[in-house]
Amino acid sequence: TLTILNLSDNKIGHIRIQHLVDGLRNNMILTELNLECNQIGDAGVKHVARGLRNNKTLARLNLSVNEIGDVGAKHIANALRNNRTLTALYLSSNQIGDVGAQHIADGLRNNTTLTALYLYGNNIGDTGAQHISDGLWDNTILRTLDLGRNKMEEVGAQHIIDLLRANRILTTLHLHSNNIEDTGVKYIADGLRNNTTLTALYLSSNQIGAVGAQHIAVGLRNNTTLAVLDLNVNQIGDVGAQHIADGLRNNRTLTALALSSNQIGVVGVKHVARGLRNNTTLTALYLSSNQIGAVGAQHIADELRNNTTLITLHLSGNNIGDTGAQHISDGLWDNTILRTLNLGDNQIGGVGAQHIADRLRDNTTLTALGLSSNQIGAVGAQHIADGLRNNTTLTALYLGGNQIRAVGAQHIADELRNNTTLTTLDLGYNEIGYVGAQHVADALQTNMTLTKLDLWYNEIGDVGAQHLANALRNNTTLTTLDLKGNQIGDVGARHLTDALQTNT
Repeated sequence: TLTILNLSDNKIGHIRIQHLVDGLRNNMILTELNLECNQIGDAGVKHVARGLRNNKTLARLNLSVNEIGDVGAKHIANALRNNRTLTALYLSSNQIGDVGAQHIADGLRNNTTLTALYLYGNNIGDTGAQHISDGLWDNTILRTLDLGRNKMEEVGAQHIIDLLRANRILTTLHLHSNNIEDTGVKYIADGLRNNTTLTALYLSSNQIGAVGAQHIAVGLRNNTTLAVLDLNVNQIGDVGAQHIADGLRNNRTLTALALSSNQIGVVGVKHVARGLRNNTTLTALYLSSNQIGAVGAQHIADELRNNTTLITLHLSGNNIGDTGAQHISDGLWDNTILRTLNLGDNQIGGVGAQHIADRLRDNTTLTALGLSSNQIGAVGAQHIADGLRNNTTLTALYLGGNQIRAVGAQHIADELRNNTTLTTLDLGYNEIGYVGAQHVADALQTNMTLTKLDLWYNEIGDVGAQHLANALRNNTTLTTLDLKGNQIGDVGARHLTDALQTNT
């Protein structure tokens, strides 16, 4: 029985959508309809709205990227007044402005079922934010609101936070990629002090600086519900990092903190590391694309030794080098909690790979390791392979973009033959060629655990495709194989197609 229908990324216009809606008029089974990336427009969405009025089963409707403007928003709003089944509505990346936001808000006043509304990437400004706030003032149903990538500034932020003061239902709020800045974020922080329902707040790409970070930190001190805070791609710097760290010390609810791309250097990361010392709730920390270097990695590593809560750590793009990799490796010596570690794009070479490999030998908790876009080469690949030999927990390994070539692929493949834990392996962009592909294929003949393998852009050609095809005839565990960008022609494609006839 068909319950989910995905028609995204087609060329459905207002005429075809009318036929579709007419065909679904008596359908009492469909619960999810995806019409994203079509050309429905305001004229077409009128037909969709008409269908919604009497529909008794549809729970999720995606109308994102459909050239829907304010007039179309009004049609949707009219449908929301009477619809009693829709729980999630996606209207992202359309052309809805302040007037359209008012229509949607009016439709929500009496709606008793919608729990998630996505308006990301429209033209909603401060006035539209006020309309949304007014419309949700007495709403007791909506849990998730996405207003990211609109045109709100500090006044719009104030309207949304006024809503938070009155609304005791909303749990997830997306305000990323607006122009809220430090002044607007002060309103948000003030709202956090007394709010007892919001659990996730997304404020990335809002030009928030050190002053704004201080406001957020103050708001965190008394907040007892926020679990996820996203401040990625702002400008908080070392001073702002210190403020956030101060807020971490006494906070007892935050579990995920995202501070990537924030111009945080050695001094700032030292404050963040110290903030972890007394914090007993944070489980995920994102510090990618900052400027912490090897010394900053040491500060993080020092706290890893005794930390008993952090399970996910992202440090990619921080230029920590081999020395920083050694510090992180040392920090993992006594750590029995960390599960996911991302050290991609850090100029780590063969020496750094050896330090990481040394820790893999005795580590019994790490399940995912990211080393993509480094410079470990064939020698580093050998070290990693050696480290995997006695490891019994790692399930995902990312080595894309490391110039390991055919020799490095052989080292990894040799270990794959007997490995019984790894399920995901990324070797993309490594110039392994058809020889490297043969090594990997040989390993797949005996490996019984790997389910996902990425070999994209490796110049394996038709010959490499044939080697992999031979392996696929006998392998019964691999479910995903990515071979894009490999110069495979008709001959190679035929080998793979033939192999898939018997791969079950």
